Amino acid sequence: MQKLKRSWSLGETVVTSAGSVAAGSAGDGPDLVLAHGWPWSSFSWHRVIPALAETYRVHWYDMPGYGQSDKRPEKATALDVQGSVFAEMLAHWKLDRPRVLAHDFGGAATLRAHLLHGCDFEKYVLMNVVAMRPWGSDFFDHVGRHVEAFTGLPPHIHKAVVEAYIRGALVNEIDSEDFSKLVEPWLDEDGRGSFYRQFSQADERFTADVEPMFGHIRCPVTILWGADDPWIPLERGKALHERIPQSSFQSFPGVGHLPQLEAPSRILEALAEFLRDDTAP
Repeated sequence: MQKLKRSWSLGETVVTSAGSVAAGSAGDGPDLVLAHGWPWSSFSWHRVIPALAETYRVHWYDMPGYGQSDKRPEKATALDVQGSVFAEMLAHWKLDRPRVLAHDFGGAATLRAHLLHGCDFEKYVLMNVVAMRPWGSDFFDHVGRHVEAFTGLPPHIHKAVVEAYIRGALVNEIDSEDFSKLVEPWLDEDGRGSFYRQFSQADERFTADVEPMFGHIRCPVTILWGADDPWIPLERGKALHERIPQSSFQSFPGVGHLPQLEAPSRILEALAEFLRDDTAP
């Protein structure tokens, strides 16, 4: 895979209701906010950020409980909290109507921010998102019921669990350094605890809250989907498209759950078409 110049970094710390959040930004132009999902971090965007920053002022952050952000056990980091924190981050950056690109659980978090917390978006991209029930694999459910047993795993076995879980999202090999960077935040003591707490806090009611409101989304929407996603099938993306009247839909054959790392050039091409200023020549 071609190496891209990396402008991803986390040079800002923002205090939120769920603890301190590591954040970053790059570029100039209309504002574009990136919302990662589970079990990723803002690093998952690093291959598309350089190109996006040529046109947009791009903002990203590690959600509480993820990446380099606060992982204290007393701080809840379920999807209701993540929706509130996304609204707090827009307020911190003083963004009224940014473009938004959301992946995986970032979909549910940003949908909650938009539909429950009144955040307005200029344009909205939903990519392989958690947005509709049912969600979660058998393994996901099993870990959620036995969190204490998993938190006691020896470090080398825990690492193997994380690696196998992340590898299960992919249908293409990604850069080995990229893979290591996805795994790394979950390996120290705080990361191990937070990794398993995310399973225990998962609750389908956080998408049930917004599913009846999809018809009230107040901006243009495009849905992008890795067609061979092992975690969230293509049919779920098509069903979401049917529930959002003003949405467009594009699938990417041969791509899994992480299109931004598996096929960044294809994703950038689709984003360029949808996100561009409608008044541009």
